[in-house]
Amino acid sequence: MIEISCKKELNGGGGKFMLEAELAFESGEFVALYGASGGGKTTILRLIAGFEAPQSGVIKVGDKIFFDEKTNLAPQKRNIGFLFQDYALFENMNVFKNLLFANNDENLANKLLEICELKSLKNAKISTLSGGQKQRVALARAVMRKPEILLLDEPLSALDNAMREKLQDYLLALHDEFKMSVILVSHDIAEIYKLCSKVFVLENGKISRSGSASEIFLKSAGSQKFAFNAKVLEIKKCDAIFVASVLINRQICEVVLSSAEVDGLRAGDTVVVSTKAFGVNLVKA
Repeated sequence: MIEISCKKELNGGGGKFMLEAELAFESGEFVALYGASGGGKTTILRLIAGFEAPQSGVIKVGDKIFFDEKTNLAPQKRNIGFLFQDYALFENMNVFKNLLFANNDENLANKLLEICELKSLKNAKISTLSGGQKQRVALARAVMRKPEILLLDEPLSALDNAMREKLQDYLLALHDEFKMSVILVSHDIAEIYKLCSKVFVLENGKISRSGSASEIFLKSAGSQKFAFNAKVLEIKKCDAIFVASVLINRQICEVVLSSAEVDGLRAGDTVVVSTKAFGVNLVKA
């Protein structure tokens, strides 16, 4: 069991606020932290890793206390793997040496190269790799220490869709192989659906909800066939009707609205797009 119960004062866009992280999940689970930017998700990862200390609380992994009123283990004693957006690789070393720097285990390094489809790049310098290849190397290196917990801070957000989906497959393969606990910070609902068995929603510095991805994100109810969060990009008047261009995930679609529906709606608003019978509904979130 992974148990986190800690407090830390943070500075946000609206001033100071208290982060009160309360979450628990089974060892070996793949879970997500989801919520608005600046809410403390990355700070929770840093508290678990030991890069920052809570003002109070307990962080416990299995029978091992990482932090409490008497204990604050150094990061190197916590057996944590951490993957950032910026790779943090050694540019002057080749791929294989980057892995061995984390743990001098050639058998494990070769196994990870195979899982992440990097064998052909084993001797390549980091400076010659693409962004997706570098992220695969960084992922493999994070697993080299055989961490109890792998912490992922939006590691795939800078990649294109095709590469992002491929990296998600590598993450699943590594999780299946090594059975480690994984905490993913992500704003991508599709990514969370694919990877995570549990989601913790962080709002106003507190975990407001937790559950499976479908429990957290599925908005359909009653006779609705589907419902999606969307952002209004533009509203145009066409004769007697209005047409709203909305962004759903990474796709733009147009929704026909009446004058009553468009009242109070403007570009930039977050809305819920849903269907009932043969019509499309768009309401402000």
